[in-house]
Amino acid sequence: MATAFSSDGEAALRRELHAAAAAAPRGDLDGFYEMGRAAAFVRDGGFRKVALQFPDELLADAVEVAARMEAATGAEMYVLGDTTYGSCCVDEVAAEHVGAEAVLHYGPACLSPCRKLPVLHIFGQQPLDIRRCTEAFQELYPERQSRVVVLSDVVYAYAMGELEQQLHPEYPNIIFSRLVCGDPPGPAVPGEERKFGRQFLVKAAGGLQDYAMFYVGAEGLALTSFMLTWNCCPFSSFNPVTGCGRRETLNVNRALMRRLYLVERARDASVVGILVGTLGVAGYLTVLQHIRELLCRAGKRSYTLAVGKPNPAKLANFLEVDIFVLVACAQNSLLDSSDFYRPVVTPYELELACNPAREWTGNYLTDFRDLLPGACAHVELPPAVPAAEAVPDVSLITGKMRSTHLCEPPTSQLPPSTALACRDQTRALAEISPAASFLESRSWRGLEQQLGQTPVSKAVQGRRGIAIAYEDEGCEQP
Repeated sequence: MATAFSSDGEAALRRELHAAAAAAPRGDLDGFYEMGRAAAFVRDGGFRKVALQFPDELLADAVEVAARMEAATGAEMYVLGDTTYGSCCVDEVAAEHVGAEAVLHYGPACLSPCRKLPVLHIFGQQPLDIRRCTEAFQELYPERQSRVVVLSDVVYAYAMGELEQQLHPEYPNIIFSRLVCGDPPGPAVPGEERKFGRQFLVKAAGGLQDYAMFYVGAEGLALTSFMLTWNCCPFSSFNPVTGCGRRETLNVNRALMRRLYLVERARDASVVGILVGTLGVAGYLTVLQHIRELLCRAGKRSYTLAVGKPNPAKLANFLEVDIFVLVACAQNSLLDSSDFYRPVVTPYELELACNPAREWTGNYLTDFRDLLPGACAHVELPPAVPAAEAVPDVSLITGKMRSTHLCEPPTSQLPPSTALACRDQTRALAEISPAASFLESRSWRGLEQQLGQTPVSKAVQGRRGIAIAYEDEGCEQP
């Protein structure tokens, strides 16, 4: 689950890129990248600067796509070379660096709503064998009255209409989800599900638990999020690459037990690191403030960290932190932290650990926006309990007593630190943060740039080869 969002960098050094196979067919760029729809979006919006965001596997076509878009619209096109966080999220930060007025996002997407810029998603129409998919569905669900909800990866969404025409005459109780980019207008009607950019209406009286789920797409983060969120439904899938259908054998209960173990670790933690994993998903600032307030009321210290794409080496620099909470999109929140020095939890798991009013109901939430005030799963913090009246609690991991009651919210409106110090020779004043002072006192502080102190030298020819035997060293004979 961690491969899409974090890695140790070894895979990037060792992998072989096959641009011709990964990119779109050369003769069908217009169809694969939907040039006509994208050009109409730019012209209708009157945009003069547009950012094009590609995942790594489609970057081989970026130059040609940008050139064709400029010729068709007359607008300036800027290709974003790298994403700040996960490639499934729209990188508004990088787009704003060039003053872009809109973003064309290519490839797989989590469909999280953005805050500022207009966005058009071009998923790329990956090939899908409708006949084989239909046969796999019929093999998995031989009972024609089966209640099934069909979900798909975004790159196969274009073919769901044709698949529905094949299946609906024989399966009257089948429901096809549809993609919704951004927040859908109006409140949800009874029985309507809106999650992960998908929307569908459940008609059975028993609700979603009476349905099975059929997913069209390869195994990955999207399927894992679906299975954890709708864990009351049996899942099956069809992989268009292999052409095989199967019943998903992932032990969801075991995965949930692992996540609930992390909740216990969060209850034991005294210092929590808040990892900023997105700067583009709407509501991320609100949930950051909500998490800070929750940790403050729970008597835990917190540090907000912006480290880009997290990996074990980065987070191992913060030994003082007992556990991290990752604020990211719904797909990237479930970070597998088994290789990390400290565990990484989701905002929902932190709420389970620190909010006494929130109880485990069996429904797992991966979208942090569901926790905000006014959302479907928001739970208000209960009033503070005096320490003398607090019910004692025992850790299931350490066996020690711990405090789980909430403290009174701080009444002072002053900032956390009012100490001022001279920042530079211009006598500018800067606030001294206790957290920053503590981290500054550690022995390792990183590399110093020393701008203007390093002498400038001419570029010279470097050595060639590998460190074990450079080309100019030769082979000495004994």
